[in-house]
Amino acid sequence: MNKNPTAIFLMGPTASGKTDLAIKLAQQCHCEIISVDSALIYKGMDIGTAKPTAAELQQAPHALVNILDPLEAYSAGDFREDALRLMKAICERGNTPLLVGGTMLYYKALLDGLSLLPSADHVIRAEIEAQAEQQGWQAMHDQLREIDPVSAARIHVNDPQRLSRALEVYRISGKSLTALTAIKNDPIPYQIKQFAIAPSEKIALHQRIEQRFQMMLAAGFEQEVRALFDRGDLHLDLPSMRCVGYRQMWEYIEGKMDYEEMVFRGVVATRQLAKRQMTWLRGWQDVTWLESGSEENFDIIKAVL
Repeated sequence: MNKNPTAIFLMGPTASGKTDLAIKLAQQCHCEIISVDSALIYKGMDIGTAKPTAAELQQAPHALVNILDPLEAYSAGDFREDALRLMKAICERGNTPLLVGGTMLYYKALLDGLSLLPSADHVIRAEIEAQAEQQGWQAMHDQLREIDPVSAARIHVNDPQRLSRALEVYRISGKSLTALTAIKNDPIPYQIKQFAIAPSEKIALHQRIEQRFQMMLAAGFEQEVRALFDRGDLHLDLPSMRCVGYRQMWEYIEGKMDYEEMVFRGVVATRQLAKRQMTWLRGWQDVTWLESGSEENFDIIKAVL
C-alpha cells in the first residue's frame, strides 16, 4: 500500500476555469494552492496573465505568485526545487498540495525530474566553434558519432547549435549527452492525482479566450504594459515579456501595429498557447478529464482526497 501523501495536479489550457475550481477546493477541502504558471510569478503583470485578484488571493493564497521582478529569470529547475519544498510544508500542516496551472514543462520537471546536464561553458563553446570554422561541421559531427552515436543519429550535421552543445557536454563532463539525460532526479514521494480541465469543444475554448482577452483590455491591460514599457529596463527578449499578450501590446505601444491588429494577434497567440497545452495534455499519462464549467468537477476531485 502506497503511504505517500496525496497531491493534486489541476492542469488545463489557458481560460479553461482552473482558478475558480482551485479556490473552491482550497476553501472547502484543506488544500493549499501552488501556482504552476510561468507568468504568474512576475510582479506587476496582473491583468495580462489573468492573475487571481487580490480578493481571490485573500480567499485562497497561491504560492509562487508575485515572487519575481519581470527582469528576473525562473527555470523549470527553480520551480521543481520550490514546489517540493512547499509541498513538504503543506503536508506537514496536515493539508493537501494542490498544484494549479498550465505550464506543462513545470509539471514534467516535477514528475520526471531534470537531467543532470552541466551549465554552458562559453570558453569550451568558443573552442568548438573555432574548430568547426577550421575543419567544418561535418568533422565535428564525426567526432560526436565516435563519442555519442545515439545523439549523432538524432542531431543533423546542419544543426550547429545542438551539435556544439552535445560536444560541449562531453568535453565538460567526460560523459555523453545520451548518458547524462538518462540520469534523472529521484521520483517525488507523493501519490499524484492528475486532472485536466478544458471544454470538450475547441470552439468553446476559443470563445472563452477571446472573451477573456476583451475583459483584460477593459480592465486596463494597455495601461499595465505601458507602465512596464516606461520602466526603461525591460525588453522583448526577456522571458517575462514573451508572455502571450504582452509582446503584442508592447509592439502596439511601440507603434509597430494598430490596435485592431494587436487585439487579433493577442487572441491568436493565446489560442496557439492553448493548442500547445492541449497537445501536452493529450499525451499525458494517468489524467482524469473534467469539462469546463461542470458542477461535477468539485465532487470528482474531492472524492480522491
